[in-house]
Amino acid sequence: MTESSTSPLLRLSKMTRTFPGVIANQDVDLTIHAGEIHALLGENGAGKSTLVKMIYGILAPDSGQIDWQGNTVSIPNPAFARELGVAMVFQHFSLFDSLSVLENIALGMDSKVNRAELKSRILEISSRYGLPLDPDRHVYTLSVGERQRIEIIRCLLQEPKLLIMDEPTSVLTPQEVSRLFETLRRLSEEGLAILYISHKLDEIKALCHRATILRNGKRVDVADVNDESTSSLAAMMMGETLETTTPRIGNQAGELRLSVKNLSLEAADEFGIPLKNINLDVHCGEIVGIAGVAGNGQDELLMALSGESVSTQSDSLFIDGKACGQLGPNKRRALGVAAIPEQRLGHGAVPEMSLVDNTFLTAFQRLGLVGGGFIKNSVTRQFTEKVIENFNVKSNGSKAFASSLSGGNLQKFIVGREILQNPGLLIVSQPTWGVDAGAAQTIHKALRDLADRGAAVLIISQDLDELMAGTDRIGAICAGELSDIYDTAALSIEEVGLLMAGSALDEKSLATGGLNNV
Repeated sequence: MTESSTSPLLRLSKMTRTFPGVIANQDVDLTIHAGEIHALLGENGAGKSTLVKMIYGILAPDSGQIDWQGNTVSIPNPAFARELGVAMVFQHFSLFDSLSVLENIALGMDSKVNRAELKSRILEISSRYGLPLDPDRHVYTLSVGERQRIEIIRCLLQEPKLLIMDEPTSVLTPQEVSRLFETLRRLSEEGLAILYISHKLDEIKALCHRATILRNGKRVDVADVNDESTSSLAAMMMGETLETTTPRIGNQAGELRLSVKNLSLEAADEFGIPLKNINLDVHCGEIVGIAGVAGNGQDELLMALSGESVSTQSDSLFIDGKACGQLGPNKRRALGVAAIPEQRLGHGAVPEMSLVDNTFLTAFQRLGLVGGGFIKNSVTRQFTEKVIENFNVKSNGSKAFASSLSGGNLQKFIVGREILQNPGLLIVSQPTWGVDAGAAQTIHKALRDLADRGAAVLIISQDLDELMAGTDRIGAICAGELSDIYDTAALSIEEVGLLMAGSALDEKSLATGGLNNV
């Protein structure tokens, strides 16, 4: 779709918003027409979230004008935005863990609804979009991917004129993404405008008509997506051309660092995923990838390996030959283990604590940040500042609250905090979920460099492109069971998809280089 001469659905003119010490948006223009799927691109911290929060009424602009269907409007709050016909899927979820899916969605509705009718509508939209969701389940039992489905469905129930989607596919499988895109295209053809924020440039190419590019809070370009490549879009975002990442081929693994033997763990609650007879080896100097659809035991696997969940059998897990199945996270960290969970806020970092305090929580033991019963504040601060500098974390310094960082910058901070402790074994879940192309490249390079220095790296991810390009060996987890592990170069994405579905590979695939775990 190209820009038409008809009056736009939404026009932003010279939108400006500042925070103490930061100009988040400066004189930004944006035009969206009915039926258009419009991409909003930029690095983490470029100002995308601030701009859409002004459209949705969460933030008020310092200056600028908003025109909606030809009329100048002020959007004082999200309720008014929804009245206009604006809906938004947030990257960070706004959910009550102790309530059910149905109760969370009902709270998000602006008028009273019949619960039985709402439940029926949730199931209908859930089925139509291929986003399985049980309305009666409590949110605290759901994976990150399942929680995002709540947000998507809640917005689509509003039948909006403009749908803002902030990283909606970050935790969806390729099949789910395809089904979602089919729905978005159909809605676009029916006149729905979609403002689509994503760092996955191949998605932008496949779905969007035009793209507005932000850099350092300013609009730097508006592009017809059909006329651009993913490389040119990335260059516009970054202001420079990204280096090409080559797949890991022919890497020589060293000594065995992590060995998991017949590990089985019951689920922590009735809706969790039990782990069943997990066998896994990870050697020094190699990167092993675990693929899987959200909610198939990824969180449980990470917690079992990090020590957050312990086994009844000490000999179910070995680190450098030491039986560790019954050791907790601090004792495993003392042996050189570091872990990066999927959920950034609340698990990877405490939102209400500063970056320096969040650093202390995981690094105090390995870096000796306590002496004589006192915290070594200056050493902790220096290490935090090193993380911020080395990983280009955009923040207001080491005293900034974790909750004040954009999703991508918080991810870079958490990854950097763990990697710079030089662990012997790093377990990371969804390392580049929701981060821009530049940040993803920084994280991928850091993981490679860590492995090249001799560490064992285990990546749990739903991004198959990430796993295929960045791992030496790969397997998949399905319903709490781990497949055999194969040389990544010997498998296609389709074969990994079969493993994700719990299917075994045929004799031919096994004969082309697949390595069974011992």
